[in-house]
Amino acid sequence: MATVEPGIARHYDIAGLEQRILAALADAGVDIAHLRAGDLEAVDEFHIGGISATMELIGQMGLKPGARLLDIGSGVGGPARFAANEAGADVTGIDLTQSYVDIATSLSKRTGMADRTHFVQGSALDMPFADAGFDAAMILHVGMNLPDKKKLMGEAARVLRPGGVFAVYDVMRLKDGALTYPLPWASEESMSFVATPDDYRSAATASGFSVVAERRRGAFAVEFFAAIRARMASAQAEGKKPPPGVGLVMGEDAGTKIANVTAALEGGILAPVELLLRLG
Repeated sequence: MATVEPGIARHYDIAGLEQRILAALADAGVDIAHLRAGDLEAVDEFHIGGISATMELIGQMGLKPGARLLDIGSGVGGPARFAANEAGADVTGIDLTQSYVDIATSLSKRTGMADRTHFVQGSALDMPFADAGFDAAMILHVGMNLPDKKKLMGEAARVLRPGGVFAVYDVMRLKDGALTYPLPWASEESMSFVATPDDYRSAATASGFSVVAERRRGAFAVEFFAAIRARMASAQAEGKKPPPGVGLVMGEDAGTKIANVTAALEGGILAPVELLLRLG
C-alpha cells in the first residue's frame, strides 16, 4: 500500500460518524427505524453538489438495469445506493477507509439495500477485482487523494469490460495558485494530489479510454457552498442546529475546510470537473 494511504484513511476516519449521522437525521424529523435511502441524501453524498451532482453524473452513463457498476472511493455509500435505486445497477463500492466501508454496509442494511450494494476495503490503485468484471465505473471526489492518475486509469481499464464507461467527477486544478489547508480531502499538502484536466485526459487515453464528454462545474460549486453557508447562518440566527449536510462527514473543522475550498473555487484555482470516458 502506498505510504500516503494510511494518513489519508485517518483523515476521513471520524469516530462515531454513523451515530452522528443518525442523530442529526432524527433531529431533523427522520424516522430512523424506517430509514429510506432518500433520507440520507443530505449526508451520504460527500462531494460538491451532493445528490444533484450524483444525479447528473449517473444520468450520463447510460446504465441499464442489472449493470455491474463499480464505485471507486465509495465513502458511506450514497452514490452507490442512488445508482442501485434509480438505474437498477448492481453496485460494488471500494474505499480505503474501513470505517466508511462499515458505515456504508450498515446504512444499506438499514435502508433495505444490502442485496444491491456491496462494499469492500481496498486501494483504488490496486483493486482486488478480476479483469473485465464490471460494465461501468465511477469516481466522485477521490482522485484528489490519489498520487498516480495513470495507475488509477490503468486499474479502471483493467476491471472494466471493453466498451465500459468510466465517469469521473473530481476537483481539478485550472490554474496556478496556492491552496490553504485543511481542505475537505486533505488536512495538509502531503495528502493532496489535485491534478489538471489535461493530466486526467492524458492518463485516460494512455490506458485505452476515449473522452466522450467533459464539463467544468466551477459556478455550480460556488453556488453549492453559498447555499450551505446561507443555511448554516440562518440556523445560527434562529438559535437552531444547522440542518444535516456534508459538514457532518468533514468533522469538527468543517467550517474551515469549506471556507478554504470556497476561496480556491471563487479564485478559479480549482473546480469540479466531469469526464465521461469509454474503454476501447
